[in-house]
Amino acid sequence: MRTQERVKARVNAVSAWESLFRAQVAVMRTLAAEFPTRDISFNEYDVLFNLSRQPDRELRLRDLNKHVLLTQPSVSRLVDRLTARGLLSKCPEPSDARGTVIRLTDAGYDMFRRVAVEHMKTITERVGGKLSQDELAQLAGLCDKLRDGA
Repeated sequence: MRTQERVKARVNAVSAWESLFRAQVAVMRTLAAEFPTRDISFNEYDVLFNLSRQPDRELRLRDLNKHVLLTQPSVSRLVDRLTARGLLSKCPEPSDARGTVIRLTDAGYDMFRRVAVEHMKTITERVGGKLSQDELAQLAGLCDKLRDGA
């Protein structure tokens, strides 16, 4: 690749990243501001969402940290709050006594499903209302490709 082509590729990559990042921030701020309940926070919902997608609705705490946009200490405190409210349970990891498995309780799953229905309406309006069905499919594919390559 020639120097001019490399420069153009860098400029395009940075421009695409800036657009993606700014769009993500704008959409996340809107979704957080329009979050449909005060029963749980947006970040608490994210934890419930991620656990709901796992086999047996459970994950090791260290793996949960990879799925959410919070620091490890913040996730630990958030998990402790959700556990105290009966939405999650914690138990030692069977294969590693130092590890902890986080499980979504039935009450936590019910809370997640109730909030998810309302939250989906906002996502549909804010994201689905701006893009065509083909664009949504293309966006999902591109984002999956970027995530898989990270």
